[in-house]
Amino acid sequence: MQIAIDLPNDFIAFQSAPDIQQEVRNAYALWLYQKERVTLAKAAELAGVNLYEFMSLCKTNNIPVINITRDELLEELTEFNPS
Repeated sequence: MQIAIDLPNDFIAFQSAPDIQQEVRNAYALWLYQKERVTLAKAAELAGVNLYEFMSLCKTNNIPVINITRDELLEELTEFNPS
């Protein structure tokens, strides 16, 4: 599916069309992922980047990739490796 967006000429004067297209794809993928509407893998696919590149985008935009508390992590580690 393609979506057309009309942008003011002065906005696009500073960037090329492919750069703007990638920024919009990234922003939409990040938004969908942050709102938990898509998985990490699906968001990466939407952005057109690999999983690790998308994780880096998340980090740059302060979006957590692993949503687990410290206590939850410690509990899982204890269950995985009981002492």
